[in-house]
Amino acid sequence: MLKWALIFFVISIIAGFFGFSGVSAATATIARVLFGIALVIFLIFLVLALMAGKAVL
Repeated sequence: MLKWALIFFVISIIAGFFGFSGVSAATATIARVLFGIALVIFLIFLVLALMAGKAVL
């Protein structure tokens, strides 16, 4: 998912460079949303891993 966020970020940068502000804003929003989702999933798995580690000990 982070790979897709990075791809949309690069598309946003390229579109902004060439003056396509609408495309640039849309892809930047998509990249931001995908990064947010990936961050939330990471935090959930981090909490689950910590809880599982305490259960083993």
